[in-house]
Amino acid sequence: MEQYQAFSIKMGKAKCAVDLGDGSERGEYVNQDYILNKMGRPHRSISLMYCYYPFDEGWPGRVSVVHASPDVNFAWGYPYDDYFTYKGGLNGSREEEPFPYMRDVRRHGQDITLTLTIDPNVTDDHLIAIAKDLRPFGRLMLRVNHEATGNWFSFNKRASYQEVADFYCRFNKILKEHAPNVATILCIGGIEDLQKAEMEKEQEFTQAVRETDIWSVDKYMALHWGWPYDVAEPGGGNYKRDTVETTYEMTKASYERFKFLNGGVAKPMVMSEFNADGDVTGPYDQAQMVQEFCDRLKADNATWFTGFTFYQFRDRGRLGLEIEDPNYPDAGIEQPVMQVYKKIIHDEYFMPAMEKGGEIQLPCTLRWGGAEDAEGLCIPISFEKNPHFCELYFEDDGNYMLELNGKWFYKAPNTKVVDLMAAFFEKPLSGAANLELKLFAPPATGENDLSREDGLFNSYTTIEKLPKIRILYSPVL
Repeated sequence: MEQYQAFSIKMGKAKCAVDLGDGSERGEYVNQDYILNKMGRPHRSISLMYCYYPFDEGWPGRVSVVHASPDVNFAWGYPYDDYFTYKGGLNGSREEEPFPYMRDVRRHGQDITLTLTIDPNVTDDHLIAIAKDLRPFGRLMLRVNHEATGNWFSFNKRASYQEVADFYCRFNKILKEHAPNVATILCIGGIEDLQKAEMEKEQEFTQAVRETDIWSVDKYMALHWGWPYDVAEPGGGNYKRDTVETTYEMTKASYERFKFLNGGVAKPMVMSEFNADGDVTGPYDQAQMVQEFCDRLKADNATWFTGFTFYQFRDRGRLGLEIEDPNYPDAGIEQPVMQVYKKIIHDEYFMPAMEKGGEIQLPCTLRWGGAEDAEGLCIPISFEKNPHFCELYFEDDGNYMLELNGKWFYKAPNTKVVDLMAAFFEKPLSGAANLELKLFAPPATGENDLSREDGLFNSYTTIEKLPKIRILYSPVL
């Protein structure tokens, strides 16, 4: 096992970030080890979807369980939203959902996007408690009461559009005071008709457009909103299908309108839910439409567009990279869109930027700000040819994300050996090659140390020794 030099490396923003939905009313949470092994790289952020209706009868039970009824014939036909229930907040617990999942996401080198539908009648003490819940989780993005110009979520049935918008601004101010590490995402309908200059309910939401940190629209190129209570059949029903071009142009027009309402000043623009529903398109057109949309982003060098969230990893319907196996819910059935999406996220345009620095001496301290701002180290390795064995041996209990030959690996604190051979299964070396092993150190607990001066935004890990590297070019005889 040879000794190697180490150099500094900084991870920054992609030209277009890719985020991934993991769990919703349509699917369960899938652990990040499984997703990383399937996708081959971490995402910028993982989107988790929860609701908070603490005054309601049956809370904090899942509404489709505690209010199960044969009379419900619409996904949002319950007393409150059928998301997993947020069990933090006032008098809540940070040991229950979503916090174990949030820690899992951050340990694996990804930021959190938390979607939270909230009863707009909750008092400030509830909102302050939620803000304090989110303080240890770094540069978290919070999407509050999304699709707020619609009429299906419970918060829209309990308040006027102006009241929903005012609630958003009220919570945004509380977050800025109590959890400045949290960036807010305003998700409204945007431009839904290219013949109209204005957005639906824009007068009510103009102040929210100006005060939020990030603008967003949810745009499905095809969607079966009647799922799971009916089947999308030819001739009409509870579904729609748009063209890729129309979806793209409506998204861009939404950004321009947001910017106009903000006095011409730009803010980050994301698509918080993006897909084409296989219930409508079938599996092959779904994959083709996702590819075409991303090709358009890249061809246009869409600098106005910050990133999108693919909805979602595993789905009980046909909105997932995998479909949940109805015989065994813990298993997923890969769809054609999986390989298309995997190819997209490994395209340089959608990958985080990497900037190599000078040689460093150990011990050294690595900084983890987030998936778009992290300082790690890289180790140049010369390979004679494609290896038969390539392993890392660690003497420490560090929590690391590692990359070699385009493939990412996770090392948990109690793991001592990481087998890197999977880096060569899909991309074998054709001869001698010089590669770089990259290492970053997200927080081992999934939370930042708030006792540090900049603990709201950064986590630090000191490395005493480099891992030992074992490479063999033939089987052990």
